[in-house]
Amino acid sequence: MRKLLLYLIVISVGLIYTGRLSYLQLFNDVEVATNFLNDSAIKTEYTYPERGYVYDRNGTLLVANQPSYDVMVIPREVKEFNKAEFCKLLRITEEEFATKLEKAKKHSWRVPSVFVAQMAKRDYAYLQEKMHRFKGFYIQKRSIRNYQTDHGANVLGFISEVDDRDLKKNPYYQSGELIGRTGIEKSYENELRGVKGVKRIQKDIHNKVIGSYENGRLDTLPVNGKDIQITLDAKLQAYGEQLMVNKRGGIVAIEPSSGEILALVSAPSYDPDLLVGRQRSKNYSAMHYDSIRKPMYDRGLLAQYAPGSPFKTLNALVALQEGVITTQTTYTCRSGYYYGRSGRKMGCHCGSGKRNVINGVAKSCNAYFANAYRQIISKYDSPREGMNVWSDHIKSFGLGDYFGNDLSTGRKGRIPTGDYYTNNYFKHDKWHVLNTISNAIGQGQVELTPIQLANMTAAIANRGHYFTPHIIKKINGVSINNPHFTEPKHTTIDKQHFEPVIQGMHDVFSMKKGGTARWLNVPGIEICGKTGTAENFIKIDGERTQLTDHSIFVAFAPKDNPKIAIAVFVENGYYGARWAGKISSLMIEQYLKGEISLKAMEKLVLEKSLEEEYAKPLSGEPFTINE
Repeated sequence: MRKLLLYLIVISVGLIYTGRLSYLQLFNDVEVATNFLNDSAIKTEYTYPERGYVYDRNGTLLVANQPSYDVMVIPREVKEFNKAEFCKLLRITEEEFATKLEKAKKHSWRVPSVFVAQMAKRDYAYLQEKMHRFKGFYIQKRSIRNYQTDHGANVLGFISEVDDRDLKKNPYYQSGELIGRTGIEKSYENELRGVKGVKRIQKDIHNKVIGSYENGRLDTLPVNGKDIQITLDAKLQAYGEQLMVNKRGGIVAIEPSSGEILALVSAPSYDPDLLVGRQRSKNYSAMHYDSIRKPMYDRGLLAQYAPGSPFKTLNALVALQEGVITTQTTYTCRSGYYYGRSGRKMGCHCGSGKRNVINGVAKSCNAYFANAYRQIISKYDSPREGMNVWSDHIKSFGLGDYFGNDLSTGRKGRIPTGDYYTNNYFKHDKWHVLNTISNAIGQGQVELTPIQLANMTAAIANRGHYFTPHIIKKINGVSINNPHFTEPKHTTIDKQHFEPVIQGMHDVFSMKKGGTARWLNVPGIEICGKTGTAENFIKIDGERTQLTDHSIFVAFAPKDNPKIAIAVFVENGYYGARWAGKISSLMIEQYLKGEISLKAMEKLVLEKSLEEEYAKPLSGEPFTINE
């Protein structure tokens, strides 16, 4: 028994010593690594890696890197020097010098701070020769972006210095370092940034370097960021931005079979190179505070609009699924839909006559879809229940919520429910389907973003399913394998109900059938689409004022085995076929053929400016209203 006890004591002591040694080995390194900044005898130098390159879906280089040089300061090491000479070299005033130094002191007396950021190579070469005169200052080489394109700024995003919030949120970053702020630079920051190298240098009591700290045992080499390939087609993106010059709105094109985003245009946009170099801050402020044009506002992802007539396709599908109409069901249009005791009228431009679901879509008949919508809601015991059922169907197309994708921003849009109306407008369920009849034609409380409209179109093109829209294709040459992106999401509509709606969308381009886009055909391509015109209201001097209508168009092509689904939204663009429809046809031809045959249409769109329309709220000129 005594031998066993002695044996256990020896083993226990051995385990204690082993554990203690392991702790010292593992955790002392971490403690040293995290506390060395507070040790004045140790200087830390960082070697920054190359940020990952960005390529488009076809391998075209979009974003590379270029060297940049920051003037750094360690306040406690600053000695007396010729301030006037230093300021002249840096092209700053002595007042700016004092402000920058004070800011650095507030951050830390011992930790380096950026004093002047992103100097050009030519300035660095001249300054480097003289830096020995200015104690406490040194030059830190970094890598900043070098854009190989002047398009796609809203997709690519930009990088900028970390702020206090970043430093508190993530201990990886030090003051003066760069972080992705928007676009893919933000979404894929961890992949693109790489890992910085760290070198620790020991100093003596006279502040002279005596060698590497612990013989460099804690030093690390930098690891370059990963290259990424995005789904964007650079040529299509550039073409879309050209078509939207002097216009406002968004274009979103998606590959239906994958959910890959082919183009994501926001207009007006800007050259991404404006946010690189020493003028970055000035340029950013000018664009950020431009509250009229809003070039940094991504309309493709953030702008919520009434979808207008393209939304009728969903109401047709829900009505077919709920069994309240069939392909033989007809309603007569008498230049509009009359409803309510007072005989209110929802006007229509389809030309009057009997309409079924196919020619109702092709001619965009308001009366047909008002009747169909009313039948959907009235099928159930209460409008609230009917609206909830309707809403669930509509939301199955990816509407009314975030996609949860890899884009750095977005909005939910709005698909109202019966609960929404009861809670916000009509207490105690005292309301009728006619109170919400505008939803039948994509007005009312329905709001979508352009990317949601494009995804809705892709779901129709696929006959009932969609893939979450996303921007990443490969990381370091490896294709993505994220189930959220690669697995289809199915709508609540049975597949057979899509065919009559798709036929109606095909007839939109038919001259014989009198389709609303019959003048927008592309030779050799079967396109299915839907025109849209949405009323446009703002408040001017406190009064609700109707402006020129928005122009909307959705389409996919070819009809079978579609390669592209697109949504175009042109603010104040009159009716759907006028500008959005033309842009849609041109974008589809550019993507599928690689060249444009519709030269007259292209010239018309490229030369058209809507700036006069956008100035009308200030000029007092009358707006164009489509009655």
